Amino acid sequence: MPSTSTKARRARLLAAAAVIPALFLSACGSPVAEGGGAGAVDGSGGTLSIATGGTGGVYYPLGGGFATVIRENVDGYDATVQETNASVDNMLLLKSGAAQLAFSVGDVAADAVEGVGDFEGDPLDVCSLGNVYHNFLQPVTVKDTGIGSVEDMKGKVVSVGAPGSATEVAAVRTLEAAGLDPKKDIDRRQLGVAETVAALRDGTIDAGFWSGGLPTGALIDLAADGDMVLIPIGEYAAPLAGKYGTYYVEDDIPAGTYEGQDKAIPVVASPNVLVASKQMDEQLQQDITAALFDKKEQLVQVHPAAAELDPATAGELQFIETCAGSKKYFDGAGS
Repeated sequence: MPSTSTKARRARLLAAAAVIPALFLSACGSPVAEGGGAGAVDGSGGTLSIATGGTGGVYYPLGGGFATVIRENVDGYDATVQETNASVDNMLLLKSGAAQLAFSVGDVAADAVEGVGDFEGDPLDVCSLGNVYHNFLQPVTVKDTGIGSVEDMKGKVVSVGAPGSATEVAAVRTLEAAGLDPKKDIDRRQLGVAETVAALRDGTIDAGFWSGGLPTGALIDLAADGDMVLIPIGEYAAPLAGKYGTYYVEDDIPAGTYEGQDKAIPVVASPNVLVASKQMDEQLQQDITAALFDKKEQLVQVHPAAAELDPATAGELQFIETCAGSKKYFDGAGS
């Protein structure tokens, strides 16, 4: 039987699912106000576009919640969400001005700031409006594949996540840490989380990676089939942190997060941040940050991951500078 906490998480997610369609009719369908787009960051008002992720993950619904909170609490501003392939795409959209706010996992944000990896030689002048919640790298398979470790993926058909996603970055690094060559040792696929679940169900892949908050809706659906298996990878957190940065930590997916998961699974976690250009008006940075953190309980109703919003620690990031306006808010909130 699912635990009481599991039932409560499911109830919150179902409640969120009931309100999300209406939320997105407004968040996604709002016309761009005069002065919107790239010009909106100067503090003169308009529409802010939030780069999120795929509909099966956490960024998209939570981004819709962010859009609603901004619309209701930041004077002169509306907000919309963009469905994307997530972190790498989001940072590039931010750079181009096609988005004014973007979700990113810590490793991708750090690469963007340093001008390495997908941003080689072209660092982005961005800052963080705060740590939002932790992403958990969730390698998943089904019982009949017999895969119980990353090493078992050798010779198998494996999705490493959508192109341009933080999932892809972390999955490739984890495979390498386990001694596998992602180009030679697996039959590589690149699918989003919803497509990964569909492919596991029809047997076209043997395993897949997903980096997202807990619980992830698409994996809730897969777990309901009764044969989902989460693969432990916590042992690779320290090597990844040593090679790439302290934004990789070992953490557990708590027992009962998904149906049939009767024990905690150690995996690799990384902070999720909301990112903006340093050119954004300082008062606007502060107003957005205040709105999101002050309306935490409203956002928890959209997705349980928002329960991790904590102004006392949200500005304590070593891999990306906290936006000046956000820092003012966090300082006043006791950060």
